[in-house]
Amino acid sequence: MPLASPLASPPAPAPATLETACAIVGAGPGGLMLGLLLARAGVAVTVLEKHADFLRDFRGDTIHPSTLEVMHELGLLDGLLALPHTRAPRLHAEIGGRDVTLADFSRLPTRCRFIAFMPQWDFLAFLAREAARHPHFRLLMQAETQALIEEDGRIVGLSARTPQGPLTVRAGLVVGADGRNSVVREKAGLAVESFGTPSEVLWMKLSHQPDDPPYTMGHGGPRQGFVMVDRGDYWQCGFVLRGQSYDEVQAKGLEAFRASVAAVSPLPPERMAEVRSWEDVSLLRVRIDRLTRWWRPGLLCIGDAAHAMSPIGGFGVNLAIQDAVAAANRLAAPLKAGTVSDRDLAAVEARRRFPTKATQKMQLMMRGKRRSNDATRRNGPPAFLKSIARWPVLAHLAGRLVGLGFRPEHVKPNGG
Repeated sequence: MPLASPLASPPAPAPATLETACAIVGAGPGGLMLGLLLARAGVAVTVLEKHADFLRDFRGDTIHPSTLEVMHELGLLDGLLALPHTRAPRLHAEIGGRDVTLADFSRLPTRCRFIAFMPQWDFLAFLAREAARHPHFRLLMQAETQALIEEDGRIVGLSARTPQGPLTVRAGLVVGADGRNSVVREKAGLAVESFGTPSEVLWMKLSHQPDDPPYTMGHGGPRQGFVMVDRGDYWQCGFVLRGQSYDEVQAKGLEAFRASVAAVSPLPPERMAEVRSWEDVSLLRVRIDRLTRWWRPGLLCIGDAAHAMSPIGGFGVNLAIQDAVAAANRLAAPLKAGTVSDRDLAAVEARRRFPTKATQKMQLMMRGKRRSNDATRRNGPPAFLKSIARWPVLAHLAGRLVGLGFRPEHVKPNGG
């Protein structure tokens, strides 16, 4: 069962206008982590979330060792790991008909040498409750950002729609942490650069039976087109569309779709009968992009709002957490003093741009390249994966890159 919402009782009516040192749009992993860290440092922070709760399926549910280390530094690791979760000390895939360890976390210099799989709603509810222990933190649910407020070339707040009516938030800094379809980055007019070819992934749930393969996360399939994540009593499965769109798949019919998935799944074909209608299938449109600049005076974007990631490797949640830690480390003091400058915002981007670019480059390598003369086929597994299959010792290097990233962040003592 998901954890109770931190706002299980009806929220107090939001005032028509409020002032805060920092307004964060989006109560996802990055937004809530930044809110927690800033409130912990004594900064007045307001997080606005457009939804009424956190209960949405097929969100990023991987919590990497780097994020678990951040939770340890905050003194929250034991509480987090007391929640239901599964652990993956290594990641697997099928390459050339054999099971290959893609990433091994056993040698990481961290407290937790595994990826934790936990429903994101539980993780977010945990962060929200811990943040609410600090008097400077405020979370407004069902507060949908409509516009940014600009004065003399600087963002000074935002307007939002709430069940109680319009809300104006005046803030020393507005942070866009509202995901790959960010309203903040759109309203701010920030330029976006895209990489690779957009793709579509169809997610579904299949039951977990005692004789199923012993994967925690993995299985690439003959053409690296299928992903399985162990959720305990069910599998979260992703089917990557190659050379066709979701509309085209639907046009061929549900039975044809079941057969296509069964052809690459290690589960018994009859398991696909559990997909009874298209309502049992969830579409994720995948793209890799990055803002050419993450900030404007008075505004900063982090997480998927600054750099949308592929679900490959589960990097999105953890890069957002790392962005939040870097932002809090740099911005807590000037936010308290009311002196956040363009230089501060540029410094956050400068610190996080390299690990973001390097991770996105790695994701593109893991995807490989399509044949120019045949969009529906691939030259087998990408070279990146072939190398790991050939030299298993590389699994430990991959474990470090996946588990810790290219520049892991650490929480400053005493709140920054």
